[in-house]
Amino acid sequence: METFNLKLNAYIDSWMGPRDQRVRGMLLLDNYPPTFALTVMYLLIVWMGPKYMKHRQPYSCRAVMVLYNLGLTLLSFYMFYELVSAAWHGGYNFYCQNTHSAEEADIKIINVLWWYYFSKLIEFMDTFFFILRKNNHQITFLHLYHHASMLNIWWFVMNWIPCGHSYFGASLNSFIHVVMYSYYGLSAIPAIRPYLWWKKYITQLQLIQFFLTVTQTTLAVIWPCGFPIGWLYFQISYMFTLIILFMNFYIQTYKKKSSSQRKHPQNSSLLSTNGHANGTPSMDFTAPKKLRVD
Repeated sequence: METFNLKLNAYIDSWMGPRDQRVRGMLLLDNYPPTFALTVMYLLIVWMGPKYMKHRQPYSCRAVMVLYNLGLTLLSFYMFYELVSAAWHGGYNFYCQNTHSAEEADIKIINVLWWYYFSKLIEFMDTFFFILRKNNHQITFLHLYHHASMLNIWWFVMNWIPCGHSYFGASLNSFIHVVMYSYYGLSAIPAIRPYLWWKKYITQLQLIQFFLTVTQTTLAVIWPCGFPIGWLYFQISYMFTLIILFMNFYIQTYKKKSSSQRKHPQNSSLLSTNGHANGTPSMDFTAPKKLRVD
């Protein structure tokens, strides 16, 4: 196995160029196979899990989900605060920031971005909860594409561009996750559920996040600072795939269904009265379910 890792690392390095030595020794970062293997295991569970649960009762998972979402809310807030604080006090340039120009801030951001990378592994639990609760309709292409790709992309980010301009997208995403995971944690508590009003706006915030990231990355292309240009083009391309998929999700989920409800108000009312999800009374079945995609 060690020989395979050495050969694979040599091949990746010949293709990608020299790695950033500041991340050497960090958990999971020295070799790519563990990250890839975890992703394959994730996809196998996605494939096999619904088959296993097919003739079984769904699990509630309520207490575990409250703790899980609370934990990710706190972790996301920590990452957002530390990234913004380090970039601000380190004098990071908003338009473009190289990976070797603010040593103290760079090291702090590298450490926080490792947690951001690792959080993408933790977030596989989003899908596992869907499977255990038999919410298989929420395991969409968008959901799987985003979860499976982010962990792998960030392995490469951490090995080649673990600070500098990379902080911005992670900062925005961490803020969005504070809003999102706090909503999901609170929505797992039936007494609080009727008072949650910001579900629809989560997807809007996610779309704003992608457009802001594209804008800020484009600025680094226009006013370069030594940050690898290929990575900037890759990030813009990846953001556009997310914009297309999230826009399609938003239109399908909110615009078309709200139009359908206006045309058939009696059917909407019936669903609202009788709707249940996994044995838990629905908070609002006149509004479409929010897919956890990010």
